[in-house]
Amino acid sequence: MKRSDNTEQLGKVIERLLKAYRLEDKFNEAGLINSWEKILGKAIANRTEKLYIRDRKLFVSLNSASLRQELSMARSRLVELLNEQFAGSIIDDVVFL
Repeated sequence: MKRSDNTEQLGKVIERLLKAYRLEDKFNEAGLINSWEKILGKAIANRTEKLYIRDRKLFVSLNSASLRQELSMARSRLVELLNEQFAGSIIDDVVFL
């Protein structure tokens, strides 16, 4: 099947719509939360009770005090890692609860 000149890739059209309706940040935030296990691994995801983003801060509730302490010490690297996954700055800080 031959493409006509006025066709675009679906991904590019969706990207333009997200920008036009200013939904790009919310879309990326949802993607970050949904990718938590893939990015940090099953062991950390199993100890994560609650995860949400508010005012460019990622709030993470963990059921392990030792893991909370360990991740707190690596907070800046964690922010970098999470932002790298989405090729932009989604969050500025991580708060462990």
